[in-house]
Amino acid sequence: MSILLEVVTAVGTYADLPTFLLAVCACLLTYLYLQRPRNLPPGPRGWPLVGNLPMLAKSDFLPATFTELSKQYGDVMTIWIGRVPNIVLSRYETIRTALVKRADDFSSRRIPPRIADIRGDATTKDTAKGVLFAAYGPEWKHQRKFALMTLRDFGVGKRSLEGKISEEANALVQEILSQNGQTFDLKSIVQNAVSNIICSIVFGRRFEYGDPDFLRLMRLLNTVVEARPSVGDRLTEVLPVFRYLPLGNGQYSGKRPKGVEMFLALQEFCKEQIENHRQTFDPNDIRDFIDAFLLEQQRPQDEKARENFTDKQLQEVLIDLFLAGTETTATTTRWALLYMIVNPKIQEKVHQEIDSVLGQSPPSYAQRNLLPYTAATIAEVQRIKPILPLSVPHAASRDTTLNGYNIPQEAIILVNLWSVHMDPELFPEPDSFRPERFLDQDGNFAKHEALIPFSIGHRICLGEQLAKMELFMLFVSLMQRFTFHLPEGAPKPSMMGVAGGVMNVPSPFELCAVPRG
Repeated sequence: MSILLEVVTAVGTYADLPTFLLAVCACLLTYLYLQRPRNLPPGPRGWPLVGNLPMLAKSDFLPATFTELSKQYGDVMTIWIGRVPNIVLSRYETIRTALVKRADDFSSRRIPPRIADIRGDATTKDTAKGVLFAAYGPEWKHQRKFALMTLRDFGVGKRSLEGKISEEANALVQEILSQNGQTFDLKSIVQNAVSNIICSIVFGRRFEYGDPDFLRLMRLLNTVVEARPSVGDRLTEVLPVFRYLPLGNGQYSGKRPKGVEMFLALQEFCKEQIENHRQTFDPNDIRDFIDAFLLEQQRPQDEKARENFTDKQLQEVLIDLFLAGTETTATTTRWALLYMIVNPKIQEKVHQEIDSVLGQSPPSYAQRNLLPYTAATIAEVQRIKPILPLSVPHAASRDTTLNGYNIPQEAIILVNLWSVHMDPELFPEPDSFRPERFLDQDGNFAKHEALIPFSIGHRICLGEQLAKMELFMLFVSLMQRFTFHLPEGAPKPSMMGVAGGVMNVPSPFELCAVPRG
C-alpha cells in the first residue's frame, strides 16, 4: 500500500487534476484487487467495486441463473456481491459433502449488517441472537437443542400438536366455506391458519382471525417478509461504510424504511407477550414455549448459560419461529392448490384416494402411509417449487477448502437447492409436475434422498417436523372438503412465481372452492 501511495504522490506532483484523480482510482482498484483472497472458486468476471451485481440484476430467477452458470464454472462457484465473495454450491453430491460430511466447516451463518442493525445485534459472528442467524458453535447448539426439545414437548399431552393443527384446519375450512363458492384470494386465509398454529405453541392459545392483536401480528409479519432491499441496502453491499450514511439501511437517516419500522414493531409485540407471560408465570404450569423459556431462566446456570437465556434471546427466537414457520408453510400450501387447479386430473386422483381411505373422517398424520399418492403430490410440490431455493445463506466456520479451492471465513455460502430439485439425472423431466416419481412399483410412497426442501446437515430447518405435519393435514383437509378451480374465463395463472427476495412465492391468483358432497 505504501508503494501505491508513493505513486499517487508522484503523479499528483507532475500531472493535472483529471490525471491525478484517474491515478488515484487506478491505485485504489489495484489495492482492492490485491486484497482479494487467492485461489477462490471460478466464476463470472465482475466489475470493480460492484462485482457481479449488474449481471444479477438482469436475472429473472437467481437460482436458475446460478444453475446455468454452474454448467460453465462448476459446482463450487464464486459470485461477487460488491466486495463480498459469495460461494454458490450446486448439485446434490457437492452440497451433501459440504453440509453433511464437512458440517463443522460449513454450518455457520453471517448475519447481514442491515439485519444486525435492525435487530440490535452486533455484527460479529458470536453475538447474533436467536437461532436463524446465530453462528455455529456451543451457544447455537444449546439454543437449538432447547428449541427442539420444547417444540417436541408441546406436540404431546392434553393438546397435542396434531390436535392444534386439526383445530386450525377446521377453522380454515369454515373461512373458505364462507366464500360461498365465489372467487377469492386465499393468501391471507392460509397465512392466518399457519400463523395461528405457531401462536398456539409459543403463546399457548390461538386467536380468532378478527382479533385486533392477531391482525396486528399478521400485518407486521407480512410487511417484514415482503420488504425488499432499499437503494441503501444495495450500496451497503458495495461499500459497508454506507451503513452509517443517510442512504444506508435507514438506521441513521431521518426516516426508517417501512420494513425496518415494522420489524421494530414486531420486536415490541414479542416483548409485550413475554411481559404478559412473566406476570402470570407459574413454574408448575408451563403453558407454552415462552413459559418453558422463562422456566429455563430460573434454573441454576453458569454465567455463560444465563447469557443465552435472556429476554432479548427469547424475543429473537420467537421472531425466527414466526418468520421461518409461517410464510414457508403457507406458501407451499398455496403452490399445492395452484398445481391442483392447473392439473385437474391429478386433483381428481387425490380426491379419489382421500375418499376411499378417509371418507368424511378427519385426517390424522399417522394415516399418511395410507395416502401415498397424496403424499407424493405434496412431495412433488416441494420439489418443483422449493420455498427457499437458495436456502438461508451459510458461512464457513473458519478458513477452509472445498474441491481444491480456498473458502474464506468471511465468504457467504449460497446453497442452490433449486439445482438439486431440477437435476434431470435425479428427477427426469424436472419441469413436469409428476407425483408418480415419488411412488414405487407397488404404489407406495418412496422417499428420495435428494428431495431437500428443508436443506440438510446441522442447519436443517428447525421446524421441519412441524411443517411436514402442517402441510399434510392442511392439504388433506382442504382436498377432502373442496374442489378447486379457476374462475370462469380466467387465464391460466403464471407458474413462474414472483422474482425478488429470498422466497419463491406464486404470483397473485384467485380461485373458486366448490364444497364436495
